[in-house]
Amino acid sequence: MKLKVLEGHLGEISGFTKPKVEYEQYETPSHIAAVALYTMQTQFEALESKLVLDAGCGPGMLSCGASLLGAGTVTAVDIDGESLDILKENIEFTEVDNIDIIQCNFLCPEMYRCENYFDTVVMNPPFGTKNNAGIDMKFLKMGLDLSCDSVYSLHKSTTRSHIQKRIKEWGVKGSVIAELRYNLKSSFKFHKQHSKDIAVDLWRLHHS
Repeated sequence: MKLKVLEGHLGEISGFTKPKVEYEQYETPSHIAAVALYTMQTQFEALESKLVLDAGCGPGMLSCGASLLGAGTVTAVDIDGESLDILKENIEFTEVDNIDIIQCNFLCPEMYRCENYFDTVVMNPPFGTKNNAGIDMKFLKMGLDLSCDSVYSLHKSTTRSHIQKRIKEWGVKGSVIAELRYNLKSSFKFHKQHSKDIAVDLWRLHHS
């Protein structure tokens, strides 16, 4: 599947209806999701026939995209039931049949039952603003614990040096494999601008 075709499919699926500020629910733009997933597959063969986990999946932009690019199975995990209801609709719309949905807190201890289970973990984690400081790093570390190969994660470019430091502490390897622009639309009352352009890094972390 070509990049433009993938982006076209993703551009048609539904996003959050009532985003919740406590979960930092910002939609992954279809262009960002398509480029990220296409990069994962074409450069690292990280999706086709692989066991994929989408951590904090929301309405499933990354889950559906991974499935469309040939993932073996996709496990979509999110704490919010309303988001997962939208994901179910998106699964029907895209006519994919290999996405398993789990409603739980991705950071809960029960997730360690899947330690080193997934080939590829993908995520657009909470950026760690407001009352969630540090949650982005917690997501990243959990993703590493659950993956037997690689984690692909989107983070604000301003956190690059911090992530490099944490990678060194964790004893894993990682690099930025794509630099993207995230046009963040106003979602909550405290947003003063209609939209904001944010520089975003797509990271690849792996154990060896």
